[in-house]
Amino acid sequence: MILQIIGAFIAIFGFAILLEIPKKYLVLAGVVAAIGWSIYLLSEAMGTGAVFASFFSALTVTLVSHLFARTMKTPVTVFLIAGIIPTVPGAGMYRIAYYMIMGDSEMYAHYFTETLKIAGVIALAIFIMDTIFKFFMKNGIKQNSLSYTKRKMNKRK
Repeated sequence: MILQIIGAFIAIFGFAILLEIPKKYLVLAGVVAAIGWSIYLLSEAMGTGAVFASFFSALTVTLVSHLFARTMKTPVTVFLIAGIIPTVPGAGMYRIAYYMIMGDSEMYAHYFTETLKIAGVIALAIFIMDTIFKFFMKNGIKQNSLSYTKRKMNKRK
């Protein structure tokens, strides 16, 4: 498990170079991927299955990406795109093509459905976490209480 997490970090560090992520963010992009992959592995070890493991992993990757983006004052996508790569169902896409070519419609349908579910829950997790962050940012969490009080006073006038 530790080797897989280290492997995810190294792979995404290299992939982040290909994505032309600025050098100062390469290590953090690898950290996001390693965290996401560790959540995926832990979820699968607990018996949740690939779909729910992908969901929890994508939620975590999106959360950590938002936190790093706020801290480093950079767009969320710098970390999110690199961090989500380990959970993207590439093997499922390969299996879909393989079983379609081999004429095994039962296995083709199984992997097609599973891959579609995984892609859907990844998108859903990103949407949920983005919505949560936008809600809290819009409703004054990032603002101090003084500016909040000023806004309330101006509305009363």
